[in-house]
Amino acid sequence: MNCQHHPALNWDIFCHVIDNWGDLGVCWRLASNLAARGQRVRLWTDQPEPLDWMAPGARSGALASADAAAGALAGIEIRHWPRSDPAAPPPALPASDVLIAAFGCEIASAWVAALQPEATTDAPRRLWLNLEYLSAEAYVERCHRLASPVMSGPLAGRTEWFFYPGFTPATGGLLREPGLMAQRAAFERGAWLRSQGLPAEGDAPRVTLFCYEPARLPELLRDPALHAAHWLVAPGRPAAALELAWPAAAGLQAQRHALPHVAQPEFDRLLWASDLNLVRGEDSLVRALWAGQAFIWHIYPQHDDAHHLKLEAFLDWLEAPASLRAFHRVWNGVIDAPLPPIDLAGWQACALAARDRLLRQDDLASQLLGFVAEKR
Repeated sequence: MNCQHHPALNWDIFCHVIDNWGDLGVCWRLASNLAARGQRVRLWTDQPEPLDWMAPGARSGALASADAAAGALAGIEIRHWPRSDPAAPPPALPASDVLIAAFGCEIASAWVAALQPEATTDAPRRLWLNLEYLSAEAYVERCHRLASPVMSGPLAGRTEWFFYPGFTPATGGLLREPGLMAQRAAFERGAWLRSQGLPAEGDAPRVTLFCYEPARLPELLRDPALHAAHWLVAPGRPAAALELAWPAAAGLQAQRHALPHVAQPEFDRLLWASDLNLVRGEDSLVRALWAGQAFIWHIYPQHDDAHHLKLEAFLDWLEAPASLRAFHRVWNGVIDAPLPPIDLAGWQACALAARDRLLRQDDLASQLLGFVAEKR
């Protein structure tokens, strides 16, 4: 495993919040991982407000302009990115050693040039990276760490590098904080549930619901394994989905518990405390893997059904048993069939085996630091 010490560098991470805050969640975790390793990070986003609950204390006061630092936490500065204003001038700031465009977001050429001015020939190289979306598809291993020279325009002569998160040793790995597994091992479920005002007694399963709008949710509510479940429901779309589906639970002993928005460490503990985690998108999938509990992934739907191939690639990597594979296909609308019965023990065994494989690989932040050291 990579335990190498790296000198402190200046990092700029740009994040365009599209919807559901998942992109910002990943970028905050990356910034926090880097800062925990002694790096100096400026996190630029066009919607910083969700950080008030995602990472309390990350901001201090309103973001008046791109030039006004709006708070720092553990080596991280949160800065407003006026992405929708193409004429916004770049700020006058110290140059960054590493500039990351998260998930292919487009940064104006003037901003790239201002934050990474041309260095002298004997100075260490400044790096410009595109951090891509997570996938288990085969192209990820082929494209990870590839260079993309800029051939024309104001940035001609520069090189953008592609860095792909992933599930195999030939990819950039997954975000994992130092000490996360030790925290997981020391976690006391009952004490945490009581601290959150949630039922801690009894053997009824706890189910975290953090999904989009799954059409088969009413059917899941009536699964015999969940007839007395405690449903721990995230706000927003999950809560709205369960509200519509709840009549299907009539006559059962199931209970639902509405949750507020919680900080990322508390979201991790929520997943640790649950017997079944119904997660969505990218960030919560990774956290469900580290939790080591049974989980179902609601993949982000795409209009051309490209997510079907992405789901199948993930299930192949996961080595999902037949029931878990079939459940994912039905849950995500890939096939029209009844939901298979839930197998909490079998699905958790699958999750734990997958986690063991991942723990034998370096985490994303460690790999990113190593890549930067190599290319500079």
